[in-house]
Amino acid sequence: MTTDNEFFKIGNIIPPGQGRVLIAEPFLDDMYFGHAIVLLTEHNNEGTVGFVINNRIELKINEILIDFPRFDAPVSIGGPVGKDTVHFIHTIGKSIRNCKHVLDNLYWGGEFEELKQLINSGAVHPRQVRFFIGYSGWMPGQLESELANNSWVVSELSSQIIMKYHEKSNWNQTLEKLGDKYKTWANFPENPSMN
Repeated sequence: MTTDNEFFKIGNIIPPGQGRVLIAEPFLDDMYFGHAIVLLTEHNNEGTVGFVINNRIELKINEILIDFPRFDAPVSIGGPVGKDTVHFIHTIGKSIRNCKHVLDNLYWGGEFEELKQLINSGAVHPRQVRFFIGYSGWMPGQLESELANNSWVVSELSSQIIMKYHEKSNWNQTLEKLGDKYKTWANFPENPSMN
């Protein structure tokens, strides 16, 4: 018989790594990470960088950045670090210099001016780019400590899903696909005291 303690123990099978996602446990009470799915774009001995992919805001990138062309790509809050910075992931590939390969055909960053030129020339579709204000960051050992405390489920999503997951409801859908235990988690209210 499963005890309550075991029910909330995650027991990650796969380790965190570049291209994998972190799925917040249901009681993670945090303004940025409650019901979050975080794409990890970097994970090494120097720390971890990622972006919350299911926290879209209603602003357009040209409303945030001066002199940026009108472009209907989604903008999300990427995390609590560097809230005055803008980052992007894309499926454009090496057409943008200095981008970093993350997973499949998914890349992180690159020369911002080159992205603007591609947009202005009509060579890029809004479905190929996602923008983030701020990012999620962990110092060496910090994420491992959070994993030991059962704060995150480590999983994998395809680049196609990552590019289209924008809403908080995607957290529930992702958990439901992980099996019966996580289906139950997906039904927990975001604020149990309001239930």
